[in-house]
Amino acid sequence: MQQFETDIKKCIEVLNNKGTILYPTDTVWGLGCDATDEEAVSKIYNIKQRSDNKALIILAANERDVMQYTAAVDLSLFDYLKEADKPTTVIYEHGIGFADNLLAEDGSIAIRICRDEFCKALIKRFGKPIVSTSANISGEATPQNFAQISNHIKNAVDYIVTHRQDDEAPATPSSIICWQNGEVVFIRK
Repeated sequence: MQQFETDIKKCIEVLNNKGTILYPTDTVWGLGCDATDEEAVSKIYNIKQRSDNKALIILAANERDVMQYTAAVDLSLFDYLKEADKPTTVIYEHGIGFADNLLAEDGSIAIRICRDEFCKALIKRFGKPIVSTSANISGEATPQNFAQISNHIKNAVDYIVTHRQDDEAPATPSSIICWQNGEVVFIRK
């Protein structure tokens, strides 16, 4: 538990200083930063060697966070998410308060309410949503656990979380959906 707390404190310090982190999520290991800071978001795109016209996923701690950073959420969506079998990222039409280089061209944003204890604690204590994109160079295979993450990625971030590094269980990315008129449209199952 002491390492968990040390990781949280160090992550918050790095995030508050426009830094980047490598951390475990409720899906795959992620590259993260302050989702409201354009400079920090640019660092993530550089690490991934990815164009900034491809939007990134954001993690939120709870429904209230989603409603604070989006417009006109259909509340029945939250009932669906509570029943979902696996972590589900939702594309919301209007992101509010995020770094401009994080939003898709149409102003939409992909947000997942995180189920992971570490991520929830980190986001709540940081007080803002955090970027979460897979810990790989764009176009390469997504690592299924910490051991599969390349040294390029590990050397490029400002802090690597120790929590769950020894977990070798294969992880998979989230489902991605749009919610249209009370109906689910799958982008990625």
